Amino acid sequence: MTSEDLSYRLDGRVATVTGAAGGMGVAICRRLARLGATPVLLDLPGERLTAVAEGLRSDGIACHAVACDITNENEVIAATETVSHEYGRCDILVNNAGALHKAVPLESLDIEIWMSSFAVNTTGAFLCTKHFGAMMLAVRSGNIVNIGSTATALPTASAGYGVTKTAVLGFTRQVAVEWGPHGIRANIVSPGFILTPLSQAFYADPVIRKLRETAIALRRIGTPEDVAAMVSFLASDAASYVTGQEIRVDGGFSLTSHILTQPQRDLYAEGKRW
Repeated sequence: MTSEDLSYRLDGRVATVTGAAGGMGVAICRRLARLGATPVLLDLPGERLTAVAEGLRSDGIACHAVACDITNENEVIAATETVSHEYGRCDILVNNAGALHKAVPLESLDIEIWMSSFAVNTTGAFLCTKHFGAMMLAVRSGNIVNIGSTATALPTASAGYGVTKTAVLGFTRQVAVEWGPHGIRANIVSPGFILTPLSQAFYADPVIRKLRETAIALRRIGTPEDVAAMVSFLASDAASYVTGQEIRVDGGFSLTSHILTQPQRDLYAEGKRW
């Protein structure tokens, strides 16, 4: 194995992943583990977190599950202390936990939903970065990967989600600039349309799925593994000179020309005249 190959490896590193019991979280944990990292699963207490941890262990993946409400600073501090006691370090932090509430017009958006979106998507990322980042600052080394959304550039019907993810983008840049001199990198991965256990029922409708696929340059819905691959790259030494960047994993959705959604799109895609 060449030194270039080794730069993608994460052997011996401890990776804390929030929202680890969700579809994207599980894929990220599996990918990091395959590359040699030990994943620490942070999620709300319950059967789902326990089941995911047991599933990973049954596949030979050594991991540690920590029940934690990332919107509660005391619980985040306790989780940090648990990881510090168990491993003595946190090399990678993936702020993956997110809340997507029902789409409603701005004029009908309840303040409770607005505040809840900020609590999970933005404040949660801040609290985990603040406290797990302290371990990174102590050794002047570490990687933070935040999970954003194409909603940072393209407003969606869920205003609270899009606005809070845009705030996470700004937060990522702030961390990159402030902590860069201390050897810590911070980047954000912004997924587009991803097929997860939660969205599976939505995409079961062939009409909806076809409409979504038509708006994507690569003509397919993404998978959690697509996102996990980018997360693992950014967390590795192969990306050692990348920080403060937003990488969109959306199959070209955010760049798709309007022409590709018109009746002539198939002719255009084949290079034919119309």
